[in-house]
Amino acid sequence: MASETIENELKAIATSYTRVTEQVGKFVVGNTPLIEMIFVGMLSEGHILLEGVPGTAKTVIAKTVALLSGCDFKRIQCAVDMQPADIIGVRIYDAERKDFVLKKGPIFSNFILIDEINRVSPRTQSAFIEAMSERQTTIDGVTNPFSDPFFVIATQNPYEFEGTFPLIEAQKDRFMFSAKLRYLDADEELEIIRRESTGYLDWNAYSSEITPVLTPGTIREFTETVRSVRAEEPILRYIRDIVLETRRHDDIWLGASPRASIAFVRGSKALAALSGREYVIPDDVKRIARLALPHRLILRRESDLGGVTTGEVTEDILAVVEVL
Repeated sequence: MASETIENELKAIATSYTRVTEQVGKFVVGNTPLIEMIFVGMLSEGHILLEGVPGTAKTVIAKTVALLSGCDFKRIQCAVDMQPADIIGVRIYDAERKDFVLKKGPIFSNFILIDEINRVSPRTQSAFIEAMSERQTTIDGVTNPFSDPFFVIATQNPYEFEGTFPLIEAQKDRFMFSAKLRYLDADEELEIIRRESTGYLDWNAYSSEITPVLTPGTIREFTETVRSVRAEEPILRYIRDIVLETRRHDDIWLGASPRASIAFVRGSKALAALSGREYVIPDDVKRIARLALPHRLILRRESDLGGVTTGEVTEDILAVVEVL
């Protein structure tokens, strides 16, 4: 890809991201980091895991970004009795055709929100994770590919434990990025109250006026452009050193896997593209570290009991490792 072409494509990516952020901001208060994270996930071809309190606009933001991206959107509300067939679909007999046909589940969509994934049984969780990783599913020996682009946001509420099944570490590792959401600050909370009081929080009115900024085809083109962003050798060594440090840190029992290294490269390139840059800088890597590492690190028991968090350990590692 010619340098001028890449430059124009990167400008298009940065412009599209700005337009999406502005459109989302007309309805959603705050949460700009989450919008950025969703964009990075889409351009990196990875899925994200969100953990946090309910009512923090996760669903609204996902729906809005999906609409602005011109993508199909499905929301799956998880429940303990949900079975894999409820997600991926099932083949049923069609009397008219005299043959079995596939009744597709909600996983067959471009943009999917899996709400409270820790409420479904481990069997159904495995079906989710397998489908996300393979980007296809096999039903009765027939392989069915998913739409392209295919992007998943999964949420879980850590404050409710009855009737939940925590994701095992290997499953968390399948998510490229993760984040813990918090409540809005005082000014942002007041802005929500003002908007509700003046009638600006009418989803039906807002969504009816949304005009897509992107298309699935455009997203595929942007993804190809992101791969052309340069990550020079010092940046690659910096990523390597951060990942290796997670495997020898005193507070960590099990460090980051090679999937984390891949997430660093893809995510850093995506961040650079959102800024309209053709190259990755150390600050891109540091920002991605806070999304790619915490859910992958397993702390030593004594550190966990002592109140140490994976987020704190990530900051310790970033403070120690230097760009050479």
